[in-house]
Amino acid sequence: MAESGAVSTSHATQTEERGAALALLPLVATLLYYGSPLELQQQSLYQFLPQAFAYAALLIWSRMNDAPATRLGLTQALIPQGLRWGTCTGLVLGTVNLLVILYLVPRLGADYRFLIDTPHAKIPLLLMVPWFILFIATMVELNFRGFLLGRLRALGLPPPLAVPISAVLFAFDPFLVATFRHLHWIAVWDGLVWGLLYCRQHNLYTPIVAHTVEVILLYVAMRTVLG
Repeated sequence: MAESGAVSTSHATQTEERGAALALLPLVATLLYYGSPLELQQQSLYQFLPQAFAYAALLIWSRMNDAPATRLGLTQALIPQGLRWGTCTGLVLGTVNLLVILYLVPRLGADYRFLIDTPHAKIPLLLMVPWFILFIATMVELNFRGFLLGRLRALGLPPPLAVPISAVLFAFDPFLVATFRHLHWIAVWDGLVWGLLYCRQHNLYTPIVAHTVEVILLYVAMRTVLG
C-alpha cells in the first residue's frame, strides 16, 4: 500500500506540473541555429544560443513549480543509487568510447589529434579534473536529462520518443559539434544510455556521475596519448 501511495503521489506531482512546454524552447532554438546563415553559425557566442534558451527556460520552470529538485530527481536519498549506477556506466561508456576514438575513428579515415587544440585541452589538468568536468557534467545533465527529457516525459511523450529527442539535441548542440567535430556522434549513444537510465530511475545523479566519470577517463587518457 505504501508503494502504491508513493506512485500515486508521484503521478499527481507530474500531472500538476506547470510550464513543461518550456522544454520546447531549446528545441526551437537549435532548429533556428541550424537554419541560420553559415557565417552566423560560426560565431562563438551564437553557438551558445540553444543553451542560453535552455537555462532560461529551466530557471522560469523552476520558479513556476514547487519542489523543482524533486521533480528533476535530485533528492538526497537518490545519491547512493546515482553513485553506484553512474560510476559503473561511466567506466563502461568511457572505455568503449576510448576504443572507438583510438582505433575505430582512424580506420574510418578520420583523425582525433585535433582534440589537442580544443578549449578543454588548454585548461590546466588539476583544474579540469575533476572540478571543471564535474561542473560541466552537472550543467549539461540538468539541461538535457533533468529539464529537457524530464519535461518531455511530463508532456506525455513515452521514453522511446523522448529519449532519442533529448539524445539527438544533446549530440547536435552547436558548441559540442563545433568543438568535437565528427566525434560529436559519440554523444548520441551516450545520451541514449543516460536518458534510458534517467527514465528508469528518475535519478539525475546517475547521468551526472556517469557523465563525469566517463569524461574524466577520456580526458586523462587522451591528454596522455596526445602528450
